[in-house]
Amino acid sequence: MTETDKKELFESMPVARALATMAVPTIISQIINLVYNMVDAFFIGRTGNPYMTAATTLTLTLVMLNVAFSNLFGVGGGSLIARLMGAGRIEDAKKVSSFSVYGSILISVTYSVLTLIFMDRLLYFLGASETTVDFARKYALIVVVIGSCPAILSMTLSHLLRNAGYSSQSSIGLSLGGMINIVLDPLFMFVLLPKGNEVTGAAVATLISNVISCVYLLITYMRSASEAPLSLRPSEALKTGKENVKKLFAVGIPSAILNGLFDLANVCLNILSSAHGDIILAGMGIVMKVERIPNAVNIGICQGMLPIVAYNYASGDRNRMRETIRTARVYGLAVSAVSILLLEVFASPVSGLFMNTSGGDSAALTVAYAAMFLRIRCIASPVQFINYHSSFCMQAMGKGKATMLHAVVRELVFYIPLMYLLDRLFGEIGLASALPIGEFFGAVFALILLYSVLRKKETMKA
Repeated sequence: MTETDKKELFESMPVARALATMAVPTIISQIINLVYNMVDAFFIGRTGNPYMTAATTLTLTLVMLNVAFSNLFGVGGGSLIARLMGAGRIEDAKKVSSFSVYGSILISVTYSVLTLIFMDRLLYFLGASETTVDFARKYALIVVVIGSCPAILSMTLSHLLRNAGYSSQSSIGLSLGGMINIVLDPLFMFVLLPKGNEVTGAAVATLISNVISCVYLLITYMRSASEAPLSLRPSEALKTGKENVKKLFAVGIPSAILNGLFDLANVCLNILSSAHGDIILAGMGIVMKVERIPNAVNIGICQGMLPIVAYNYASGDRNRMRETIRTARVYGLAVSAVSILLLEVFASPVSGLFMNTSGGDSAALTVAYAAMFLRIRCIASPVQFINYHSSFCMQAMGKGKATMLHAVVRELVFYIPLMYLLDRLFGEIGLASALPIGEFFGAVFALILLYSVLRKKETMKA
């Protein structure tokens, strides 16, 4: 994509078309990567062993922390790069990109080492039992301890490429890893490794696919640097001004905390679910994977929206910025409405994809619980999107404090307390119901914050 093409994309292309250009490749990569994450659960479910499924549910929290750490430099750096491009400060954007890459490498290595040191303590804290801890340990060692660096770096590079206008290249890199994992999963789980090592096979397949994805994105990033405000030079990273570092972290830290709090909520969900038994934990684990399908589409819409909003915010084109926000909101709510309809109707067969019910009564009971939980939790999809959409808009405008406030209130004031309260009052049904109720209150608060930010900016402009 030439400089002229990027300028047209951000400044003059019809908003719906520009949003589709940025969002569609991102949505595709989100879905493919979601599929490959779900493939692990699908093939492990074919064993009919709910304890393996429960173990991968536990480790999902540790794996998802990779997303939080990649957001620190990927979303923080990417959002700033888009705003610097809109302001015409190309050299500063290059410095920020290099700083983001090396920062992500440093934090990924730190996370891997700490996970290795505190492995068993973490797993038992997350709800592991004697029947699940061995499986969880094997998966976490390969995917988190060994695999966090390529996973975090891949996502960071993807964010930086997308915000520089290279959405297709960014999406191809992540999608490549997903497609390779889909092929490698059954190979390692059922062919190369002996029976009983299905969790280890899934972990090895995930590691290899992440490494290949990282290598591809790194090569693409280096090639794009000749015509985009991207750099890998350590000297550029060291020249990043304090003001830009501050702006990067002003968005990156709240974005990381947002995902971190989301993971904390999942930790609480796992702990409360495991208190009801491994069957309930496995059923909730299935639901947490299925409900990510509409979330993946909606996050793809928001990620495609962010660079356009950020660029026009910095360039001063408020009308285009607002139109982009409105268009993305309509698309996301439409996706949410369709997802509720489909998941309510097909909850049982969809849940059954992740557990071989011929494995016995425990497997059939796991699917039954999963279907029930799914019908309750899928109602949250529209208000979840409002939360994502509002948060991404505030990140695009560099409003880190508002983003962080929203994250804290959404998870710590509404969702997590409701989880404990409703679980105590109504058991596992109440636990599942906490999501739609908590997300509703979070969405109301998010809209108040977003419109407050927009009104304040317009008042200052006037």
